[in-house]
Formats: sequence, C-alpha cells, structure tokens
Amino acid sequence: MKWLKRLGLVLVVFVILFVGIGLVLPTTYTVERSVVIDAPRPVIHELVSDLERWPDWEPWTKADPTVTVTLGDQTTGVGANQTWDDSNGGGALTFTSVDPQAGVAYDVSFAQTYECVGRVTYADHPDGVEVTWSMDGDTGTPVIGGYFAKLMPGMIGPMFEDGMQRLKAAAEAAPSDDATDPAEGSHQEASF
Repeated sequence: MKWLKRLGLVLVVFVILFVGIGLVLPTTYTVERSVVIDAPRPVIHELVSDLERWPDWEPWTKADPTVTVTLGDQTTGVGANQTWDDSNGGGALTFTSVDPQAGVAYDVSFAQTYECVGRVTYADHPDGVEVTWSMDGDTGTPVIGGYFAKLMPGMIGPMFEDGMQRLKAAAEAAPSDDATDPAEGSHQEASF
C-alpha cells in the first residue's frame, strides 16, 4: 500500500511540473530553412510565385499521397490561393505579398482551426541567391501549446529542408538563357 501512495505522489508531482512548465513555455514558434541556389532570381521567383509551379518543389504532396490540391482562379500575385484536402482536415493558402526581388508571403490555415504566416524570401549571396523558407505561428493553447511550439521545428523543419533542396534542383535545372536578374549589382534584402 505504501508503494501505491508513493506512485500517486510521483504522478501528482509529474502533473504539476508538466502543467507548470507548460504554462511558462511560449506558444509562438518559427521554423526556418535556407539554401543557396545558383540560378537567376527571376527563375527562382517563377517557381515560388506561381502556385501552379509549387508541385515542382513543395514536399507536402510527395510525402502524403492523400493530399488533393485545388488551385483558386488566381495562381499568381497577391490574392493567389489554393486549398487542399488530406487526412488531417485540409487547409488553405493565400499569397499576401509577392515581390520579384524579395519573395512571397502567405497566410495558411489548417483544418480551419489553426493559422500561421509563411514566407519564401530571397537575398543576394556570393554563390547565387539565398532562399529562405519560414513559417511563424502561435499555437494559442496554454500548457500543451507550449510543448507543441517546441516540437514544430523538428516536425516541419525536415519538410522545409526537402522543399528547399527540390527548389534548388528545379531552379538550377531550368533554362535561364532569357532570364536576366534586374537586381544584379544591387544588394536588396527581403523586406517582409
């Protein structure tokens, strides 16, 4: 009987610690991965700024064959959007900023319950263009949300790495004879 009381005490202490730590953990997170691409910025931007071209590099549909993407009436520019259905409830993505020199920003909602902001930005690099894919969000849920926010980089990061490598391969394989980079000679950083 004594061991049962000790086990109960250990469980109570564990629950108190779990909740206490969870209450002070931040519920916000950032996931970010970068790659240097040896291709002109317009070639990269063509792949990133047109949702019809996302299947050439994004990792989600390759990782989950149940994903069904439906493009909106507009696939480029601010307001371009797509929705998807999958085993997790689907979601929607809408471009909120599109700049050939800086990149794109977009809002994402998952299963109509969770939202975050994503970006694919460009910066000059001595070996080409540094492309960074990032996502910022807030789980908004105390206790569990803090633990979930801590796990996000480990869960999403490998997918971003795969996407960046696919983007690099697609951009470097694309014909770029006619593409000229209007930013050559300038050092403009992404501003959003």
